[in-house]
Amino acid sequence: MSVLSLILNASFLVQIVMFLLLVASVMSWVMIFQRHKALKFARKNMKAFETQFWSGIDLSQLFRQVSADPNPDNGAENIFRAGIKEFTRLRQQTDADGDAVMEGVQRAMRVAISKEEEKLEAHLSFLASVGSTSPYVGLFGTVWGIMNSFRGLANAHQATLATVAPGISEALIATAMGLFAAIPAVIAYNKFSHTVDSILSSYETFAEEFSSILHRKAHASEL
Repeated sequence: MSVLSLILNASFLVQIVMFLLLVASVMSWVMIFQRHKALKFARKNMKAFETQFWSGIDLSQLFRQVSADPNPDNGAENIFRAGIKEFTRLRQQTDADGDAVMEGVQRAMRVAISKEEEKLEAHLSFLASVGSTSPYVGLFGTVWGIMNSFRGLANAHQATLATVAPGISEALIATAMGLFAAIPAVIAYNKFSHTVDSILSSYETFAEEFSSILHRKAHASEL
């Protein structure tokens, strides 16, 4: 008896469980490929902007360049724009001292980093949910299928392994599908979480270095 025939002949509830697990697995793979691409470009954009930032270009000129052609998917660029905008706005206030300016700049960049964190962590909660719940959903289908098999065995005149084998087989398929959905989701979640932490650490380091540059400007000449 083939796996397909076991699925088609399974009880209605077990088929629902299998269908839900199949949908969860497909959606997980879509999220995995999407997150892999997004995080890859986030790291690439970060390195590209840092190279441009540390090339010796004047900050005012760099701000004009990124403002003329903004890249909303470049986290470091977004942090830079948030910091320089707040710095310029506060410096234009006649009563603002250097410490007050830097406090506002750091607050603006922290908000920008938080927004980037939300972008980077998008859909990771879904992968975590699939990884943690799919085995239990599959186990539920297994328990239900085995329960139906033994119920049919109680009504059978002759109890043989062949009587309960199809029911147990279809039940175990639900467990296998649960693991098939959960394992890639857990692996991807752990990998992406590490990548997100690494990128966020780079953002925070860049923000600290940028703050140091602006701190010197806030207590010296105008930008």
